[in-house]
Amino acid sequence: MKSMIVSATLAAALAATLAAGSAAASDKCSVPKAEWQPQTALQQKLEGEGWKVKKMKVDDGCYEVYGTDAEGKRMEVYFDPKTFAVVKSKS
Repeated sequence: MKSMIVSATLAAALAATLAAGSAAASDKCSVPKAEWQPQTALQQKLEGEGWKVKKMKVDDGCYEVYGTDAEGKRMEVYFDPKTFAVVKSKS
């Protein structure tokens, strides 16, 4: 009987962990599509700052941009589609 209680407790803990994991796996940016600015506006902003945009796509609810910054450094950056704030950056 004791092992059944322990098994039930472990099963409940596992279920809670999986539920938390799926919540953590949600999009980096959670802005409703109706509030997004156009990709072209972000591209123009970045090019005005000296960037050379190679590729732009939507990933994890964000705009993901590949290119080089004003110093010529290769960049991969996630931007909030509403504010264009940097969410995550890899260089």
